[in-house]
Amino acid sequence: MRWFLVFLLVFLIFNRAGAWLQKLGLGRLPGDLRFSIFGREFFLPLASSVVLTVLASIIMMVF
Repeated sequence: MRWFLVFLLVFLIFNRAGAWLQKLGLGRLPGDLRFSIFGREFFLPLASSVVLTVLASIIMMVF
């Protein structure tokens, strides 16, 4: 359940801050899905969320 909440938060962050995170290189990894339906663009950052989750886990282990 905890990992589900982490992934949900990462998806929300990516959708809100997508343009800023793309400048950092996140959101363009080979597992991130971007598609358009009815003129609206949707973005599922699967690979980027895994990378951010691993980074967050490493940071939590260090501290």
